[in-house]
Amino acid sequence: MEQSSGRMYSAHFILLCLSNAVFSASYNMLIPELPAYLSSMGGEDYKGYILALFTLMAGLSRPFSGKLTDTVGRVPVMIFGSVICVVCSLLYPLVSSVGAFLLLRFFHGFSTGFKPTGTTAYVSDLVPYNRRAEAMGMVGLFSTIGLALGPAIGGFIAARWDIYVMFQVSAVFALSSVVILIGGLKETLPNRQRFKPALLKISRHEIFEPLVLGPVIVTFLTFLSYGALLTVIPDFSQHLGIHNKGLFFTFFTAASIGVRLLAGKVSDRYGRVPVLKISAAMMALSLFMLAVATTPYVMMAAAIIYGVSVGLNSPAVTAWTVDLGLPEHRGRALASMYIAMEAGIGLGAYLSAFIYHNRAAYFPATFAVMGIAALLATVYLMLIYDNRRLKIMWRLVHMKAHLRRWR
Repeated sequence: MEQSSGRMYSAHFILLCLSNAVFSASYNMLIPELPAYLSSMGGEDYKGYILALFTLMAGLSRPFSGKLTDTVGRVPVMIFGSVICVVCSLLYPLVSSVGAFLLLRFFHGFSTGFKPTGTTAYVSDLVPYNRRAEAMGMVGLFSTIGLALGPAIGGFIAARWDIYVMFQVSAVFALSSVVILIGGLKETLPNRQRFKPALLKISRHEIFEPLVLGPVIVTFLTFLSYGALLTVIPDFSQHLGIHNKGLFFTFFTAASIGVRLLAGKVSDRYGRVPVLKISAAMMALSLFMLAVATTPYVMMAAAIIYGVSVGLNSPAVTAWTVDLGLPEHRGRALASMYIAMEAGIGLGAYLSAFIYHNRAAYFPATFAVMGIAALLATVYLMLIYDNRRLKIMWRLVHMKAHLRRWR
C-alpha cells in the first residue's frame, strides 16, 4: 500500500494516532506509582528493575515483532501489543510478591516491543513517501501527548481513589486502543501469511537489518542520554533545590511536542541527515549545559533545548530507517532501530548510575559523558556518513546483504 502521492490525514491515519495516544497513556500512567507499589511489597531495593526489565523485554521481542510485522501483518502485531497492556494492567493487583511483580513487569515489555513496530510500519505504508517524516512526527506527537497525560491521570486516580482503580483505568485505555485497531484499521501488508509457530523461529540474519546501520548508530548514540536523564534528573533537580522532580520533563515534553510536526516537514523537504546533524548538535549542547548548570533556570533552558533536539530527531531517524530498508523487510528495519533505542536507553541508565554513584560532585561528569556521545553522533553524520569513499564501501555492504537474502 505504498503511496507516492495523496493526502496524509485519512481516517485510518487519524484513528492510528488516537490508538497511539491511549496506548501510550495506558502504560505511562503506571510509571510514577509503581515504585511505591513495589515498596509496599518489600521490594524497595528493586525499584531500578521496574524500567530495566520492561525495556529489556521490549528489546528482546523486537526481532519477533519485526518478522511478524513483515509476515502476519501490521495490525495483528499492534493488537497483540495493546492486548498485552490490557492483561498486565489487570494482573498487577493480583500479584503479592516481589518476584511475581518483577516477572509481570518483564512480560509487560512485550507491549512496547510490538505496538510501535507495527504502528511505524503501518504509517510508512499508509502515507505518501514525500510526507513520511511529517507523518512520523504526528504519530510521535500523539504518543508524547499520552506520555505527558498518562502520569498525571495515573497520579490523580491513585490519590483520589487508590492504585487498584488506576490499574483498571490503565486497562481501559489499552482496551480502547485494541477497539480502535480492530474496528477502524485495514491491513496494509499484501500477501500476508497466517500465523504459525514456525514464524517465531528467528535466524541471525533476521535479528538485524544491515541496510539501516546509519540510523541504528545515530539512534543508539542519541538515546544514551535519555536513559541517563531518566536516572539522574530526579536527584539533580533536588540538588538544585527544585522540589518538583518532574519539572525538567515537563519543559522537555512541551518543547518536543511543539517542534515535532514542523520537524517532520523540514526533514521531508531538506533531508533526514541535515536535520539529524542539527538535532544531535543541539542535544550535545543541552547536555553540556546541564554539566555546568548551577541554577534551575539553566537546567530548564537545557530541558527546552533537549526537547527540541528530540523532537527533531525522532521523526527524521524513523523516516530515514524506512527510506533505507526494503519494503518487504520494513518491520525488520524498524525493529533494528528500536533495538538500538532500547539498548541506548538501558546502557545510558546503567552508565549514568555508575558514573554518578549517588555523589553530587559527579553530576557534571555524568552529563558531559552523555554530551560526548551525542557529539559522536554529530561527528558520525558529518565526517563518516557523508564521506563519499565510505559511502561507496557502504554500498558494497548493501549489495552483500541483498545477495545473502537470495542464498
